[in-house]
Amino acid sequence: MSLFQKESVITLSCPRKLAPYLKTETEALNFKTLAFRETGLDVRGTLNDCIRLNLQLRTSHRVHYLLSETKADTPDALYQWLTGLPWESWIPRNGYVAVTSRVSHPTITNTQFANLKVKDAVVDRIRAKTGLRPDAGSETNKTVLFLFWDEQQARIFFDTSGESLSRRGYRVANTEAPMQESLAAALVMASGWKPGTHFINPMCGSGTLAIEAAMHAAGIEPAARRRNFGFMHINGFERAEYKKQRLSLRSGRTEAIAGQIIATDHAADTLEAARQNAKAAGVEDLITFVCCDYSETPLPEGEGVIVMNPPYGERLGIRHKLAETYTEIGSWMKHKAKGKTGFVITSDPGLAKRIGLKPAVNQVFFNTTLECRFLGYELY
Repeated sequence: MSLFQKESVITLSCPRKLAPYLKTETEALNFKTLAFRETGLDVRGTLNDCIRLNLQLRTSHRVHYLLSETKADTPDALYQWLTGLPWESWIPRNGYVAVTSRVSHPTITNTQFANLKVKDAVVDRIRAKTGLRPDAGSETNKTVLFLFWDEQQARIFFDTSGESLSRRGYRVANTEAPMQESLAAALVMASGWKPGTHFINPMCGSGTLAIEAAMHAAGIEPAARRRNFGFMHINGFERAEYKKQRLSLRSGRTEAIAGQIIATDHAADTLEAARQNAKAAGVEDLITFVCCDYSETPLPEGEGVIVMNPPYGERLGIRHKLAETYTEIGSWMKHKAKGKTGFVITSDPGLAKRIGLKPAVNQVFFNTTLECRFLGYELY
């Protein structure tokens, strides 16, 4: 039986605090959660299911398909176990293999050594069985293996994503400190925004929040621009199944949405970068871009959310200059945005207090390594 029809454990990874949103996504795709962690969860499925997960998950970074597991006490034991697996059936003998890992084992002080052991075992096995050997290196654009190894067990996976799923491919124009796409998708979910209502994003920066909202509203899958995944470089890859899933997702898209999505920024070059990114994502026509101060952002009548990602003092080194800005944001929301729900994400508790409103929502997220608060305000 091809691995593409064989069920196994599928481990989904995500940044800290995004796992609840990843769970919501996977359950919406009819996967049952087998195990839940702060940085991901496990489900069960085939490699063809991995195709579906890679194409549709907005908050996950990687989709790992379990090949085998054992207890390995030493690097030599790890090597012996791996050389016993039928790699020649799974990996093209003239292909290319990369190994990544998460290792916490007393015999290992350098994870690169563990990666090398995996690579040697795989290459040696394929060469012994076929007379040829795949190339190996650090590039993750072909076949990618992932090793998890601690004192209790060693587990070897196919990384069916290859490059991180957060790299949607639409960020063609960068701005300072852009938000990671997976975090933006989670914040859109955490805001409670529903397609058909307004999504308003002052201080839009590179436009990631508005773009993720627009893609969701239009039914555009997050991997719409991706053309390469790790699963494509596994023997038995069913390209017809992949194309079928692509076409099915494409048929579910819509060219018009109810509710307005508005992105504003005071810097013309920043707003143009956001517009270019939206164009690359295929949602430029769904977002109204306005070059203005956040306080002049158009606020249409009707239900909606305002999501703001103002500068962080820690990140940009201008904390002392931001206190007044945060105070003004609170005043603007209170007096101008009645009837909406306002959200601000910030890493600085002191600046958050300057908003001067009592948050009804107070959630922790991580913007890369920065611990942030996502604060929601009911604006009556």
